[in-house]
This record gives sequence, structure tokens and C-alpha cells, in this order.
Amino acid sequence: MHRHHDPLKDAVARPLWHAPEIMRAPEPALSGTADCELLIVGGGYTGLGAALQAKERKPDIDIIVIEQTFVGDGASGRNGGFLSSSIAHGETNIDAQFPGEADKLEQLGEQNIKELLEALERYDIDAHYEKTGVTNVALDPEAAVRLYEEFLVRQASGEDVVWYDKEGMREQVNSPKFYGGCWQRGHQDGVVDPMRLCLGLKNVLLNQLGVRIFEGTRLKKVMPDGKTSMRAICEAGEIQSEKVLMATNAYTNPYRKINRAIVPVWDYQIATEPLTPQQLDLINWGKTESRHALSDFTNLFHYFRLTRDNRITWGGGGAVRSYFNRGIDIKYMDAPARYAQLATEFFHMFPQLEGNVKFSNKWGGIIASSTRFCMVPGVAYDGRLAWSVGYTGHGVSASRFGARIGIELLGYKPSEVIRMQFVTKNATPWPPEPFRWIGIRLTEHALARADRNGGKRGLWLKLLDMMGFGFTC
Repeated sequence: MHRHHDPLKDAVARPLWHAPEIMRAPEPALSGTADCELLIVGGGYTGLGAALQAKERKPDIDIIVIEQTFVGDGASGRNGGFLSSSIAHGETNIDAQFPGEADKLEQLGEQNIKELLEALERYDIDAHYEKTGVTNVALDPEAAVRLYEEFLVRQASGEDVVWYDKEGMREQVNSPKFYGGCWQRGHQDGVVDPMRLCLGLKNVLLNQLGVRIFEGTRLKKVMPDGKTSMRAICEAGEIQSEKVLMATNAYTNPYRKINRAIVPVWDYQIATEPLTPQQLDLINWGKTESRHALSDFTNLFHYFRLTRDNRITWGGGGAVRSYFNRGIDIKYMDAPARYAQLATEFFHMFPQLEGNVKFSNKWGGIIASSTRFCMVPGVAYDGRLAWSVGYTGHGVSASRFGARIGIELLGYKPSEVIRMQFVTKNATPWPPEPFRWIGIRLTEHALARADRNGGKRGLWLKLLDMMGFGFTC
């Protein structure tokens, strides 16, 4: 076994966040018939957040949430736990996709994360939130120049940002790979425990707000039933409702238009055992004014952070693997080559931990990517069915905003937000197979080549830029 892979040999194939001490038995599955005003399909952040916001807007509303496995089993319980005020994947993507709406989307993003944190406090949900800001690190001199230029733009616009040169960044978090860093510390961006957030929302909905949740309940079909209601056919029952919100994200949806808007992709992570104070001293992480939440300034970036008990979670780095839209089965979490690659990349980043650290967990999660690199909302059947999907890896806090859009499209206290082009502009659908697969593979190789060439974008990426595909921005 490669020396970098040996620390993985005892790692449990389970999300770090699915700790046995916090997991509970799922709610019973639907059996027979039921009716409600609002049916929500999906027990992740979008579905749970939509139920909470709908109850706050209309306390007497009768809501049912169905989840095909258990709450938090999808991307919502498997991500890195990074909270970001960005709801449209950054300024470059906004300018490409929604010209003229940058200021409004920035304001909405800050409002969204503020309201999320207020809800955690209001309902006494301990999601292990920690305000860290966002820190990007450059891994070569060329990247440091580009990152510094971005820092200057942010500083000129009035953002609270800090620049670290090579030595300064290594004093914050010590890696020989770091050539500079930009710490965006002005917003409420930070980190959470993803599953504690899911379970906290679930507990509030069930025990405080009277929402019915059926787990182990797979939706087979949804259709209009007359002119004023909807009918959902599940494996062991049916639900009659006035409105339906589809919060399925990467998972196959019976309403096919939603499936054309996204592609399911897998992302993988590993986590260390809790680091001792001596191990933390080797990398100096958490010893300064911030326990930085980090990502490297590349196209195929890594993201890494400290947990409350001082583990390092490490993910990304080109870990996304695109399959055909049927590639959503849990079997894809069995990816030994990906975990081995992540371990090697981890020790390249922190060689001083080699021989000192073992990994406790390894896992994968399925996310949904859209051609505009952010959420895709929509509505059909005269306002009786809505959806918000395709967060492209930025869904921990953006999904709350997606939930808001979804319920507003269904008529629950709609605001001017649903008239923005962010909502009304149709996302370019992914092309049919095999062109979808070919295009994604070409793009992956082009992004990796750009990372190797100091960020210089080749002809394929320039063509996609001209076409306005946000995921290349």
C-alpha cells in the first residue's frame, strides 16, 4: 500500500456527520392515503427549509414532507458544512448569467444567511455554527497574483478582506503549498455540522410546528388532479394536496423538465481523527485570529476546514465524477481510488502531518450541477407545482433561499424577488446523451489543464465562456 494510503485503512465508509450518537430511527413510511395543503418532496435543506418558512408565513398550513430514505441522507447531510452568503456562485457568474442584478443578489445573500442564523437561534438548533469567513489560498505564484488582484477589487468595493502574502498565510495555516491568501471576513460566512442542521430542522418541524414527515417514502408519480389540486403516487400510498414543492435536487424527478436542468455528480471527502494540540502546532491552524475555512484558488479546488473537535475534513480537488443521470445509486460512494487520491493530496498539502495522522471517515455525496452554476427554480401547472434544484455545491445556505423562492412561486407571500431574472430566466438545459457526457469530460480535462498552466484558459473554456455557461466562470 502507498504510504499516503495506509492512514485510510481503518476509515469508516460513513459521513463524519452521521455520527451514531446523534442519529435517530427514521419516521414511519407513508402507508395508505393522506391529504394536505402543501406536499414537499425531499427531506434535505430545501425541503426542510421550505416547510419551516411556509409555516412561519402561514402558521395554520398543513404540510407533509416525504423523503425516499431518511432526512439528511442526500447532499444535505454529506457536504463540507460551508455556509456562504453567495447564492449565485460568485460575482463572475452573476455578471455572466444575471447582468444588472449583482447588488440585489449580494443583498439577498447576506439577508438569507442572517435569517438562517436567526432561525437557528430562535428554534434553539445547535448546528455547531462557527463564524470563520472564507479564505482562499493560492498554490503557485501565478495564482497568488490573480488572487491578489481579486483582493484589491474586493477591498476597493468596501468589503472587509485581509491579504496574506506567502509568509503571512503560512503563519495562519502552515502549508508549503501556500503562496498567498485572501480572507473574506466581513459577512456571517462560516461552517456548520451539516447533519446536526438537518436533524435540528426536522425536530422543530415535527415537535414544534406540526409538520408530518414520512421517511422511506419514494415518489413514483405526480400529476394534476382536476383544476385545483395535485395527486402524488408513492410506493405504498397516495397524497392529495393543493400544491407541491419538488426539493429533490440531484435525484431523479418524475417531472422530467427538472431532470433536464441538472446533472448529478459525486463529490468525495475524508476526515482525520481529532488532532492533538501537538499536531495542530505542526500546521499552526486555529492558533491565530481565525480558524480559517479554506479552499484553494484553482478550478478543481479542494475545500478543507476544522470541526469542533479539531478534525480536518478534506474534499474536492477534482473529486467530482460525472455519470449519466442514472448515476445516483449509493454504490458510487464506494470509490477507493478517489479516497486514495484525496489522502495523497492531503499529505502533499500538509507533509508535516505524514506519519502522525490517520483518517477516521471517508464518504461521498451526490450534488446537482446546472449549466448556470447555481440554483434553478421553476413553476408549472398554474402555480401548483414548483421546484428549486441545482445548487452546484453551494447549497448549505443557498438552499434556504431556494426554498424561499419555491414557496413564493407557489403563492405563499410572494415578493418582488420572483420577478427577478434570477428566477424568471430559464436555465439552458443540458444537452442529451452522449453529448452531455462528452462535454462534461472535455470541460473537466480543460479545467485541469488550466490549473496546470497558471490559470490560462484554453480554447474550449473560452468557447464556453462566450456561450455564457456559468460553470466555467
